[in-house]
Amino acid sequence: MAADPAEQFCVAEERSGHCAVVDGNFLYVWGGYVSIEENEVYLPNDELWIYEMDSGTMHLMEGELPTSMSGSCGASINGKLYIFGGFDDKGYSNRLYYVNLRTKTGTYRWKKITNFKGQPPTPRDKLSCWVYKNRLIYFGGYGCRKHNELSDCFDVHDAFWEGQIFWGWHNDVHVFDTTTQTWSQPAIRGGDPPQPRAAHTCAVLGNKGYIFGGRVLQTRMNDLHCLNLDTWTWSGRINISGEKPKDRSWHTLTPIGDDRLFLFGGLSSDNVPLSDGWIHSIATNGWKQLTHLPQSRPRLWHTACLGKEGEVMVFGGSKDDLLFMDTGHCSDLLIFQTQPYSLLRLCLDCIGKNAALLENQIPCLPSKLLQEVLKKITFWAAMTHRQERKAETERQSQLNST
Repeated sequence: MAADPAEQFCVAEERSGHCAVVDGNFLYVWGGYVSIEENEVYLPNDELWIYEMDSGTMHLMEGELPTSMSGSCGASINGKLYIFGGFDDKGYSNRLYYVNLRTKTGTYRWKKITNFKGQPPTPRDKLSCWVYKNRLIYFGGYGCRKHNELSDCFDVHDAFWEGQIFWGWHNDVHVFDTTTQTWSQPAIRGGDPPQPRAAHTCAVLGNKGYIFGGRVLQTRMNDLHCLNLDTWTWSGRINISGEKPKDRSWHTLTPIGDDRLFLFGGLSSDNVPLSDGWIHSIATNGWKQLTHLPQSRPRLWHTACLGKEGEVMVFGGSKDDLLFMDTGHCSDLLIFQTQPYSLLRLCLDCIGKNAALLENQIPCLPSKLLQEVLKKITFWAAMTHRQERKAETERQSQLNST
């Protein structure tokens, strides 16, 4: 009835600084890097990992492949995954690529966008993006500029320059219209913009683009700002009621519902990897810390995507301080349930977990429901196999150590 669970034990390699998006029922993961013997190794640029919940498959990609990078900004619009910027062995990028995720042939083909109009942002990584009205709206990041490109939107990193090239942090806004293939830089019409930063995070609620935290020079921040994406006015630093998260970078901020934001993980000002979760309510203008989260699974430079039933799926990232001890990259998928699951979802999970007891009744289900049940059976069989394999690995490790 179900596929061999051993065949389902397939997950993407551990990584940090990758891109991930959700489209339909699938989570797509591309790029990033991992540390091998103290060297940063960029993961293959021709691999796209696809998840239906925890069951992963990998597809090789074709076309005009992006270079293998970390720190790129990934976002999806109308079934297309767009990748902008990033860092590779040759430095920072300001190239833009896309791939159609809704392919009918099973072939995933990258295309580099070269016939655009307007001027793209300067090369950078660790930037963030809002998706609004078929537009990709990029903010901030760390990168390089020529001397004649220096401006108020760029804080120079005092320790890094070479000739006429300077490195530093940005707080500029750039828009790519996917319909007209046009880059533009909107005129900000009011409000105080956030301080330049990188390794921050962005999220959209309605017509507002929110920014939280990030790093500039040696400072990590915990400020919250929003940009009206219709009028191009900044809110200034939003005054928060009550308790709020500590300063951090390399965290994630995910919209849940119409007026809430879910914050998870990151690296604190004292270089401690974080495992805390917070929900910000726009209605009350306050943060609430979640309890009962596993303290043993900190994450930074991970990705977080919203699933179809309000669950936040956190993939990859590091569990230690990337700047000083870059060894703890992750390949597991953490799922945070932010609202009650539907009754159908609960029933499918119940049947999937108890397939052996219900094997005579399951074939009598209607065909469409049967297909969903078979998927759940495969999923839970794979989960059981994965847990048994992990337990066996830990048992062998304990035996070897004694």
